Amino acid sequence: MLTVVLSFLTGIFAANATPHFIKGITKERFPTPFGDGPLVNLIAGWAMYVITVLLAVAAHAAERPVPAFAAAALGVLLMGIFHATIGAFGRGRTLLAADEARPGSRS
Repeated sequence: MLTVVLSFLTGIFAANATPHFIKGITKERFPTPFGDGPLVNLIAGWAMYVITVLLAVAAHAAERPVPAFAAAALGVLLMGIFHATIGAFGRGRTLLAADEARPGSRS
């Protein structure tokens, strides 16, 4: 059971790290609990990737690969749905609209 829980969290953290890390390296704004600037996002994404690896190691997924994979895949899917719908803090579309309205922004 611990393998499944840790693998699920691995998927959640991996999927959540990706948009933050990408927004950070592309110098775009994206909300986090610590602010929405690119550097904050880069660090948040990096930290979540580190946590992902630590969770994956602790999950001992090799001992139960099928349940571990299924749990991680479910975690990735659920976090993807979250970001594709309401987004971080329910403000994903608001920040995007503000960035598009700013002069000189990329479209």
